[in-house]
Amino acid sequence: MTQTTWNQEPHPARLEERLDDDVVRCHLSPRNCRIRPGQHGFCMVRANRDGRLVTLNYGRSVHATEETIETEAVFHYAPGARILSMGNVGCMLNCDYCHNWKTSQARYVEDKDVYHYTPEEVVDIALRHDIKVISWTYNDPVVWHEFVVETAALAQAAGIVNLYKSAFFISGEAIEELIPVIDIFSVSIKSLDPKYYRKITKGWLEPVLEGTEQVYRAGKHVEVSTLMVTDLSDDEKTARDMATFVGERLDPSIPTHFVRFHPDYKMTDTIRTPVDRLERARKVALDMGLNHVYLGNVYDTESTNTWCRQCGLLQVTRYGLNADLVGVDADGACVSCGTRAPLKLLPDARRRSTVQELPAGAGLNVASFDWHGDVRALHVQMRNESDAPATAYTRRHGDPAADGSWEIVELKPRESFRYIAAKSTPDELGVQVAIPDRCTSSLHQVFDRAHFPTVEVAAGTLNQDVSPLPLFQPGTRR
Repeated sequence: MTQTTWNQEPHPARLEERLDDDVVRCHLSPRNCRIRPGQHGFCMVRANRDGRLVTLNYGRSVHATEETIETEAVFHYAPGARILSMGNVGCMLNCDYCHNWKTSQARYVEDKDVYHYTPEEVVDIALRHDIKVISWTYNDPVVWHEFVVETAALAQAAGIVNLYKSAFFISGEAIEELIPVIDIFSVSIKSLDPKYYRKITKGWLEPVLEGTEQVYRAGKHVEVSTLMVTDLSDDEKTARDMATFVGERLDPSIPTHFVRFHPDYKMTDTIRTPVDRLERARKVALDMGLNHVYLGNVYDTESTNTWCRQCGLLQVTRYGLNADLVGVDADGACVSCGTRAPLKLLPDARRRSTVQELPAGAGLNVASFDWHGDVRALHVQMRNESDAPATAYTRRHGDPAADGSWEIVELKPRESFRYIAAKSTPDELGVQVAIPDRCTSSLHQVFDRAHFPTVEVAAGTLNQDVSPLPLFQPGTRR
């Protein structure tokens, strides 16, 4: 077993109960892990050191990444907004199909994938790149509780919105600490079947539902999603159960997402969810009275768009991870009938500054990546290797109907910056980047919504039409 160093700096943890014989109990999740000295909790990142509860992942993150808010199954808050996605190490669950298994399961984490950030550095990245939303995401932010609460408070003071994307296997006590600093909760409800939860996620259902109700009652913006796993939970019963929960315990107006599954982790002997099953689930939920039901991880369908509930005007068009406001005015009203749209808008949260042509004589190196198979998104990582500021550029190419201008990416000295580019029109061919000689770049294929790990393009893939991800090998661990 290779020794790792990312978990060697313990940090005092919140929600601790001290018991006899230096035993501690962690009240972060419904597990309420009872931890003896020198031992870890279920998540493997909260531990007992000398009779005190500590966290081993404070400030330990995958690379901070600029993405769009649609990656988080959030469609009714600032459509198209750029967000700064922050993910870390560990999880309170262990789902058999986890798309983030190489970071959510701490035993598989490698030092090369871990970056160190302070709360101030995270907020500084968002401010320098004019990003209005920080998203706590990827593996699951529950296990990063101390860092999330402290950083979100700093971000809030700086005028930045906080988004919490989570399976929400979390205690009510911990939720109360989140409510003052989190603006948006995007909750992934894996199933409404208690037996499914126990078997597939290794958790249990009711605390997830109770926590979702708790943030809804607190007046927070809430959206919910369900991963429709092929031949396991992609049926009408799942749709009916979700519609019942949202309609009866929340509100029919809560945006609800049915998300397409791709094979991963311990569940690779299957196929992607057939889209017609997702469409059927959506129809069932709408027929049961939900107002806004969407599909996720799909392209080329109108089931990702938003229409005015009063007059039927198309208000938001979405393609993949991109969104465009087409029927809403600056005040959030329908341009046809004047009815208030079911959207919260965030001014100036969308695109970077652009130029039509690259500056002449700038010594830029241009590289292209073309979409292929089901790979229609890409993480672009740029690093300024010099001690002076640098300017890089990025754009989509191949579709005259799309905006072909170059977006500007400003890099401070020695900065490493990562962002997502996702296919935005059916005829778009791919993405181009232009970087100065003193910068380096790498391209990392992303499958469906954002996830970690990613695979650098140069490393190839297992199967480019199924999943460009590392393959889980049963029985292996670090």
